[in-house]
Amino acid sequence: MRAVVWLVLLFTAAVVAALLLGRNDGLVSLYWDGWRLEMSLNLFVFSLLAFVVLLVTVLQAVSSLVSLPARAREWRALRHERAAQAALREALAELFAARYTRAHKAAQKALAIDLARPRGEPDHELQVLAHLLSAISLHRLQDRRQRDEQMQRARALRRAGAARAADDGAQLLAAEWAVEDLDAPRALELLGELPAGVARRTQALRLRLQAQRLAGQSLEALRTARLLAKHQGFSTLAARGLLRSLALMALDDTHDVDQVQRVWQQLDSADQQDAYVAARAARRAAAFGDAALARSWLRPLWERLGELGADEREQVALALLHAVDGIGTDWLPRLEAALGAHAQEPAVVAAVGVAFAERQLWGKARAPLEQAARALGLDAVARRRAWRALARVARAQGDEDRAAACDAAAAAID
Repeated sequence: MRAVVWLVLLFTAAVVAALLLGRNDGLVSLYWDGWRLEMSLNLFVFSLLAFVVLLVTVLQAVSSLVSLPARAREWRALRHERAAQAALREALAELFAARYTRAHKAAQKALAIDLARPRGEPDHELQVLAHLLSAISLHRLQDRRQRDEQMQRARALRRAGAARAADDGAQLLAAEWAVEDLDAPRALELLGELPAGVARRTQALRLRLQAQRLAGQSLEALRTARLLAKHQGFSTLAARGLLRSLALMALDDTHDVDQVQRVWQQLDSADQQDAYVAARAARRAAAFGDAALARSWLRPLWERLGELGADEREQVALALLHAVDGIGTDWLPRLEAALGAHAQEPAVVAAVGVAFAERQLWGKARAPLEQAARALGLDAVARRRAWRALARVARAQGDEDRAAACDAAAAAID
């Protein structure tokens, strides 16, 4: 098809030339200092075209000759750039192949080639990437001194105009290595220097979470984990388990009831409705002498005890067992309902029995306490508490021998 088009154009040009140049009856006369030159119009046109072509060719030749030094410099710069890029690609390939010594050498070679440019501005982005590849290789080789030196050089290039993305990458890598070195303050410092947009990225949030857990900042770690879960940084099941463990850690770090209450208030509503978290908070409050506060946190869960799983009911019941001191009569209907619905669960039975004993309802307390005391699968602390409550019941009923036997059984539990 292309040959046909060219053939049509050739015939068209021939027709146009025949029409315009077929009659060679024009005459061009040139006068110069008494001389006259006459030529046909066709010859004049062809001569003029030839002169123009010759002039353009001469001008292009002169221009090429004049620009030859500049083009030579550009060629040398391009050669250096290609060599540096090739060395950088080699470093990347060696790094992926786990040949870290070779990767470090290739990255240093790329730096040396870029610094040996004959003229022109250095490629700051290439230098940053080369320093980062070298630092990553040295990190794998456990050479922390040279690794930190390479990282410092990469970060210093920010002032020289390096790309923002490369600088953010260097910052994140430095934070990750600080976490691996168990240097939580350094990691948090580096993460705090990140721009707001970069700090919200999933990798930055993961590093912040690890650093906060390493530093023992349970509440801050809980907030970060909640943000990660919101951004789907974890699966639903993993997020639930992580949030629960961090909430438990935050509660375990408290040293008085005021701290427990502050931590509880800072927890999310979903955390407060978690049976494990509420039970741990109630235990901590009861351990610091505020059983009423502990029961107030357990009440919403106890009222929907049937909706909880067996393990969750056990946690709530054991927490109530530690918070029965001063329990009021308003709890009695709830306790009786729970005993009727979950009479085969030792933890619930033990909590109800101890609560009845606290209210001096000796007749109601005896049967559930005996059942709980003989439940070998029950928590040792709960069984010991049940035996001691049985001893109180026996003393209240005047049976000292039985009370002594119950005390001995409680003391025998490891």
